[in-house]
Parts: sequence; C-alpha cells; structure tokens
Amino acid sequence: MSQPHPPTPRRPRRRLRLGVILLSLLLVLLLVDKGRVLFFPPPQVGHWSSPEAQQDYESSYRELLAGLPEAESRLVDTDFGAVHVLVWESENPAPPLLLLPGHSSGAPMWAENLPDFIGQRSIIAPDPLGDAGFSSQKLPLNSPADQGIWISQVLQAMTVEEVHVLGHSFGGANAAHFALQHPEQIASLTLLEPVMIIERLPVSAFFWATLTQLPVPQSWRDRALAEIGGTTVEEVQKRTPMSEMIDAAASGYRTALPTPGRLSDEQWRSIQVPLRVDIAGTSSLAGGQEGLERLEALLPEGEFGYWPEATHSLPMDERAALSPVLLEFWERHD
Repeated sequence: MSQPHPPTPRRPRRRLRLGVILLSLLLVLLLVDKGRVLFFPPPQVGHWSSPEAQQDYESSYRELLAGLPEAESRLVDTDFGAVHVLVWESENPAPPLLLLPGHSSGAPMWAENLPDFIGQRSIIAPDPLGDAGFSSQKLPLNSPADQGIWISQVLQAMTVEEVHVLGHSFGGANAAHFALQHPEQIASLTLLEPVMIIERLPVSAFFWATLTQLPVPQSWRDRALAEIGGTTVEEVQKRTPMSEMIDAAASGYRTALPTPGRLSDEQWRSIQVPLRVDIAGTSSLAGGQEGLERLEALLPEGEFGYWPEATHSLPMDERAALSPVLLEFWERHD
C-alpha cells in the first residue's frame, strides 16, 4: 500500500502565488501602457499633467534651495529647448563641476551634497530637458545620443571649455553618452549608480516605476518610490521637501525621454577620460557588484567604489565618506 504524499508546504505556495500575481499585474500594466501609446500617442516633449502638480513640484524645489547659498539662475537655449541652469561661482579657476541628476528630480536632487561642493569650484546644475524642472523642451529627444548634444550645447553657450561631470542614476546614463560624444569637453567623468548602461534593470524596477505613473492610492506610490530609491516606506512618508518634489515629478510630469541601453564593451573601452564609478551594495539599479566587476575588467585604469551598505540613493547615503573622495578625484584631474 502506497504511502500518502506529504502535504505541500504552504509558504512556497503563497510565495509562488504572490509572484504570479505580481508578474500578471506587470504584464497587464505593460499591455495597458502599450495600448495607450497605440491609441493615444504620447507627446513628443515632456509636459506637466496639471498646474497643481507643477505648483507642488516648484514649491518643494524652492524649499530645497532655500537652505543653500543663493545660485545664479540662467536659461540657456539649445536645439532641443531652453535649459534652466543653476550656477554657483567660485574663485577657483579649475574646471567647473557639472551635476546631472536622476529621473523625476531636477537640480535640487543634489541639495544634500551641494554644501560639500559649493565654494570648492564653480558648479553648473541644469534641470534636464524632457524631465521635471524649469527647463522647456521644444523638440523630441529621439535617442540617448541627443542627451549628449543638449548638454554640450549648454556648455558651449556658457563658454565653458571643460567640466568635471558627476551623474547619478538616469543622469549617470546621460553623462556617459555625453562622454562618448564630447570627450574634449570633459576633464573627468564620475558615475554614481548609473542605470541601464552597465547592466539592464531588473523587471521589478519597471514594475515599480510604472506604478508611480498610474492613478493609484498614495500608499502604493509611497511603496513604489521606496522600492526604487532603496529606502523604506516610512522614510518616503516623512514627506520631506525632497520626497515631496520627487513624488510630484513622478506623478505629475509626463516625460518623453529615450531609454538608455546597455553600453557595449567597445563603447566602455572607448571612454578615454578619467573615470570613476561608484556602485551600491543594497537595492542597486546599476548592476551591483557584478556590474562593477564588468567595468573593472574592461577599464583597469578606472577608479571604482563599492558601498555595501548604500542603496540606489548612494549620493545621499554615503555623503560624508563619498564627498572627500570625489573632491580629491576632481582635484587630481584638474
């Protein structure tokens, strides 16, 4: 007589069921998004969905800058639109620092780091075209290479010959494409958790990013922002000016941006400017330790940092330890 089969453990079944639900929901969201694009083509340039969302964003934007030394505000014309740039001048004649922020933020994303940089050298901090901020896009950005074009044109219009480039997340991807096209304008290139260009994003990141674009309850959006930022829901719910600004941008600004792709080995090797890349060890969206090892093998002359306790919000997580390292790196390559 055969023995009865042991009962199937419940915990794995619940996990499997949850995984199927999440995957199904993701597929539904993607299909809905594809259908929306098919029947209601997106605008060719970024725009705010409502005046209220824009006002909420601008209020937080200004609040974040209020605690910093006053910057000069400039509007610089490019082929793709007018770029709003914040400038902190310094008496240091060394090449300025160009700051390229992550998605759905704008120049104030650097508010926590700027006190360490202001006064050390001149700083140029644009609101990227096609994303939230005070810039005004007029023509489509059809490829990641177009990002490098408007960045180059901003520097040319400002008569800045050479800069140290610091990019985080999506801004890191833009910085890399700028370096591929215009190395003559770059004194050094520093990438903090650059998305998509080292390794592709995990599927979960697309799920959470999609959730921020949908009319869902605030608690869902808080969870999505926490997952993307590698922090806790409690931190997001503190409603700091930074979290308020990013939430208003993620939910209220309709971007029309090209998606960066994974750079080939040949593209990475072609970057000849001094390079530094820093990667988080927790909730990394840049490929984690595996991604860092790929670059170390491709670019043995580069400088790399691995931060085991940091999340994708690496510039803020490791500010105290990271800032002196970066300042020394830029000074060494002036």
